[in-house]
Parts: sequence; C-alpha cells; structure tokens
Amino acid sequence: MSYLDGLKLPDDIKELSYEDLERVAEDTRHRIIETCSKTGGHIAPSLGVVELTIALLKTFNPENDRIIWDVGHQSYAFKILTDRKDRFHTLRQYKGISGFNKPCESTFDAFGVGHTSTSISAGLGMRLADDILGRERRIVSVIGDGAMTAGMAFEALNNLGELDKNMIVVLNDNEMSISPNVGGFSNYLSNMMTSKFYTRVRKEVQSQLEDKPLGPRLLKIAKKMEEGMVGFFTPGILFEEIGLRYIGPIQGHKTKDIVKALENAKGLDGPVLVHVLTKKGKGYKPAEDNPSKFHGVASFDRETGESVKIAGQKSYTDIFGETLAEMADNNKCIVGISAAMKDGTGLNIFEEKHPDRVFDVGIAEQHAVTLASGMAISGLKPFVAIYSTFMQRAYDQIIHDVALQNLPVVLCLDRGGLVGADGPTHHGIFDISYLRCVPNLTVMLPKDGYELVSMLKIAEAMKSPAAIRYARGEAGNYPDIEQERVVIGEPQIVNSGEKIAIVSAGHIFCEAYKAYKKLKEEGFNPTLINLRFLKPLNEKRIADTLRNAKLVVTIEEGSVKGGAGEEIQSIVMDHEINAKVVKLGIPDKFIEHGDLQTLRKIAGITADVLVNQIKEHM
Repeated sequence: MSYLDGLKLPDDIKELSYEDLERVAEDTRHRIIETCSKTGGHIAPSLGVVELTIALLKTFNPENDRIIWDVGHQSYAFKILTDRKDRFHTLRQYKGISGFNKPCESTFDAFGVGHTSTSISAGLGMRLADDILGRERRIVSVIGDGAMTAGMAFEALNNLGELDKNMIVVLNDNEMSISPNVGGFSNYLSNMMTSKFYTRVRKEVQSQLEDKPLGPRLLKIAKKMEEGMVGFFTPGILFEEIGLRYIGPIQGHKTKDIVKALENAKGLDGPVLVHVLTKKGKGYKPAEDNPSKFHGVASFDRETGESVKIAGQKSYTDIFGETLAEMADNNKCIVGISAAMKDGTGLNIFEEKHPDRVFDVGIAEQHAVTLASGMAISGLKPFVAIYSTFMQRAYDQIIHDVALQNLPVVLCLDRGGLVGADGPTHHGIFDISYLRCVPNLTVMLPKDGYELVSMLKIAEAMKSPAAIRYARGEAGNYPDIEQERVVIGEPQIVNSGEKIAIVSAGHIFCEAYKAYKKLKEEGFNPTLINLRFLKPLNEKRIADTLRNAKLVVTIEEGSVKGGAGEEIQSIVMDHEINAKVVKLGIPDKFIEHGDLQTLRKIAGITADVLVNQIKEHM
C-alpha cells in the first residue's frame, strides 16, 4: 500500500507537513511512471510539475477556485491528487480517464484542453464572468514556456494587463537556465517586493505622494527604479510592462518555496505572474536525460525507458522524413517547417542531413504557414509538417496567404484520421472537409507508403499549393496490388466489377481492401477505387467506372459531413448514374479516446461494417 492510498484527496494536502508532502510527491511520480509505462502518455511534462501541483492544491481550494492547466500534458499529478487516484491506471484507455482535462470527467477540471495556449484566455473569461455574477473565487492559469510561444497566450496576457483583473498566471518554465546566484537573489527580491509589508508600504507612500505638488513625478521615478531593479535581476520586466506583477523565478521542486510565492501572489491586487523553474521528467532518469523523447510516448520498459515496440512496417511519418531528406539532397530550395513538433512529424530525420533548412517556429501554426508563404514567394519550396488537428489553427492563413496567392507551399498533414489514445482533441477528422473547399489547392490522400513518396515528389514539382494528408502509424503495404504511377487527379481503379462499388479515400483503404477481398471470397465482384486525389479529380473516369453500379459505398477516416463521400455522391448525381450512394465516415460527433480498432468500430468504418452495409442495401 502506497502512502497516497491512505490519504483523503485533495483535502489532506492542506494538512500535511512539507516532509510528508515529499512522500506524496514520490508516490505520485511512481504512479505516473508505473501507469505510463503500460498506457503511454505525456510523462516528462507531468513528472516535472509534481511539486507545483502539490503547492497549488495546498494554497488554493480546488473545489471552488479554478486551476486551469494549459494543454493538459502537465495534469497527470493533478488527476491523481484530486479525485482520480483509483482510476489513474485506466489513463488513455477506452472508457478510462482522458490524457487531457475534461470537465465532464471531473469537476476539478476547470476547462477542456488539448490544443495549447488557451489557459490564460479561458481564465480571464472566468474572471470576468465572476465579476459580473458576483462570485468569489481564485482563478489560476498554469501555462508552460512552450505554450508561451503561441501568439494567443500573449494576446490574453495583453488583455489581462489592460483590464487589471485579479488573476494568477503560473509560468511553468522547464527550459530556461538561470544561474543559481542570480536565481536565488531574484527569488529573494521577488518575495520581498511582493510581501504584505512591502505592498502596504508602497500603497501608503503612493497615497501620501499623490496629493503633493511633485508627487506624481516622484511616483513615476519610483516606479521606474522598481522596474529597473526587477528587470536587472529577473526576466520579468516584459510581464511588468504588460501590466502583471512578476514573482520569480522560483525553484520548482521545492514545495515550500512555491507555496510562499503563491501566497504572496494571493495577497496582491491585479494580475500576477509566478515564474516557476522545473525540470522535465524530474525523478525518472530516462525522462530527465531525454525529455523530448518522453514528452509523449507509447508503452515502455520501466527499468530502461526503452520503448516496447512491435516490429512492423515503416510509419508514414518516417517515410515522409526520409523522402524529404533525399529530395533535399538534390534541391537546395526545399525547406522544412515545424510548429514545435520536429520529432512527431519526422522533420528530425530531415534535420540530421539538412540542419540549416529546418525551421521550428514554436507553437505558432499560423506563423508557420505564412512564413512558408514568404519563403515560397521568394523562390523556396517549403514543406510545412503539422498534425492535422493543429493545422486547423492556420486555416485563415491557408486560404489567404497560400491559396489566394497560389503559392507553391506544401502542407503535410500528419495524423490525418483517428489517432487513438489522445482522443477527440487530437483526432484529425476535419481536414478533408476543410481543405476540399479551398480554391487552387491540390489535395492528395495516399493509401500507402509508395503513394506518399510519389505525392511528395509530385508536390515538389508543382507551382501551386498542395496538401498531403496521411495517417499516424504504419504505412499501408499491398504487395498483391500493382503499384501504378501516381498522376495528378487520377484515381487508381484496383478492380472494375459489377453492381457494387467501393470508393476509398486515403489510408482507410486498409479496411476497404479487407472488405473487397471478403466479398470476392463470397462470390461478389465489386469495383474497388482508391481515390488518391480529392482535388483535382478526374470525374469522368470516376463516373465511367461507376456507370454500371447499383450501390456505391464510400469510406473515409474523416468527417462524413463535407467529406470525400459527398464528392462522389455529387459525381453520381451530376452524371445521372442510377445508383444508391452510402457514405461511411466519422459521424457528426466527437469520437472518444481508445485503441484505434475500437474507435473505427464505434465510427462504423471497419471492413465488417462495410460488408454488412453492402449486403443490407443489396
């Protein structure tokens, strides 16, 4: 039995000594490591904020006060120490607890997250609502230094400083290195300048001087001196200028120091930023040594930290990175752009060979796409690799900065489709629908690694924008299907059959092909089409192939609303083909987290569902 099992959480946190809280921290880390070694997850960020989480729960009342975690990568300790200790082993499993914060999962989760840099905006919204409704509670937004690279965070900070509302922002900084001497003095200085005594003296001096003839001028000089002192010894001058009181930097693995800083922040009027220095992966050596690898991992060996991998085909991501690196060997204009996800998108492979041609812009998808536009209009060939779910943030830039100017930017949408354990915030299910309507944009949907390589080379030669959408995980491999040359706009007609037609868009061909083979075994002869392209698309060839069909079933791992199925349905109608069209895709709802095959069953896009639909409608 662990020490945590004997506690009533989160209430007991407030009563425990700091010595006992060290045991809480140790047990919490153990539980995170033990669970994530089996389920995978965002282990390094969560290990880094264990003491910070304990300090927040000791300082505030989480049942009434609102503690808003940005992204949710950091919130595992919070889940354990509030009300999910006994369910934490179900993390990221189907019907288990989410890897992110969800108000529907727990009343302690103040705001639903998954995409980054939203916590300050959400917190300020709550603060304004409390003012209007006359509600008394503390609002605390916890945001990481990585999330601070997004423009949205600074928009919120600027608005917060302007409105001058009582709110605490905790900056969890696990990257910045400050020497112990400067950091220690800065910590002392911040504690002194935000203490109750100093705050009271400052207010008394201000009230005494305001009515004096030279009072306003003297107050202005005093404020400049104070800002200069803070700016000289701390990195907080930016926040002071925006309008936030700055406390820090604080040693992020000493609970007592963090609590003292948070208590000081509670005593101040107006917005306060508490700067806490933490170490990613704290308490687990493999994660400390390689925090990037352990930011988000699959299951791993607890003793060694090595991933538990099942041998298989190369992933789409690896194929993308290797192919782009090879292409760049012969084309000096090729550059890669990432929004803080070089490893996740495969650009780390490209970077090994061409380090001077990779640009990681931080969590700034909008900037990434417009940066690519500037490069493209100046003669470069940018490949922007961003997860499908995060590309949504740059939609305006795709339309106005890329497509409207018809610039040769290549949008590489990794994680297109269902992604499994990360759940609804990360499923890439809207991309086909939101890209389909953008003029000038060629949209490519590879079914396997061969087609991805071909499409990357096609995109390299294009003088207009292109989007290539591919899945997470292993690339398809179909040795019994002839690999025809990929030509812009041309579908692959795998089989021309009778009465029944299956039309597949992208990597979900794996399910379409299983269904096709099963139907063949049962004596049917279905047509099987691999679209390859959504825009442009040779409508005449599609129509001619479907002319004799009585039933057309489309399948895609994307939203059925506005998806590829609707494109095929339009072609059937426009060419007056007398066939019923059944569209299989992600229904008009959010799909929860779980293993991929279970989620495909829920969405109704498996081979078995496809076969049953065909039999029912025939």
